[in-house]
Amino acid sequence: MPHTTTKRALALSLKKRLKEKPLDKITIKDICDGCGVNRQTFYYHFQDIYDLIEWIYTSAEYQILDENMTLLTWKDALMQIFDYALQEKEFVIATYHSLSREHLENFLYRETYRPLHYIIKEHCADISIQDKDIAFLADFYKYAFVGIVLEWVRKGMKEDPAPLIYKMKLVTESSFNNIIDYYVHNLHQHRKVSD
Repeated sequence: MPHTTTKRALALSLKKRLKEKPLDKITIKDICDGCGVNRQTFYYHFQDIYDLIEWIYTSAEYQILDENMTLLTWKDALMQIFDYALQEKEFVIATYHSLSREHLENFLYRETYRPLHYIIKEHCADISIQDKDIAFLADFYKYAFVGIVLEWVRKGMKEDPAPLIYKMKLVTESSFNNIIDYYVHNLHQHRKVSD
């Protein structure tokens, strides 16, 4: 099997095993038996199960968000993340409640950050602002959004994500542009005074 095909087979086997037992009870042998490869093949591709989990989330990044950010709003991006989480519900919940939680969190942070950074950068196109300030604003919103997604996962992903996104929209949309403008204006004023 080609490398990517083998990795996908191992990932699928792990996800199937999650329907039978908790993540911390799954062994590498279970995963290998589920896709007909030996342990040596597993270790050729991954150091351990956590490495496999990280690969699953990393490869999912390319499937979720279109490379063309110009077509996305932060609401579209969040909806795609919620949709992915629902499609992979058992896997997401299992990793949330395991030592692999950081892989889930990092995945959510990266996927939320990208569209936010793009949107803020576009909004500030006519304003003199440093990349580190755009990154700060994107981080600020990223942590708020991901916190809500993680709470939704913690509660078992039972709530329809559309109303959650609508609530986030109500909180942020009216203030998003004002906060960015206020932040940039005051940052410029502060730097002028400091100079």
